[in-house]
Amino acid sequence: MAFPQQEPRPFTRRGVENLNPDQLGCYGLYRPGVWIYVGSGDLRARLLDHLNGDNSCITRQGPTNFVGVVTNDYINEEKRLILELNPVCNRKVG
Repeated sequence: MAFPQQEPRPFTRRGVENLNPDQLGCYGLYRPGVWIYVGSGDLRARLLDHLNGDNSCITRQGPTNFVGVVTNDYINEEKRLILELNPVCNRKVG
């Protein structure tokens, strides 16, 4: 099972800034039909980093939306989601 059923949010500054700070979990960036990146950590901070261009692959792929889940087991959840969704900017699971 990928991310829990939820309304996708726009991957825009406004969409990300609406998140509460200091929430740890996993997130997925995508555009229709393509998973681009799965990451983890402080959801709001990491997504803002990506909006600011910290990952050239993400920037090139042009994500339009994101989803997320708050969880204390975010490292294992991230690995599971990467293996399940095979996002184009995650090609190595550590």
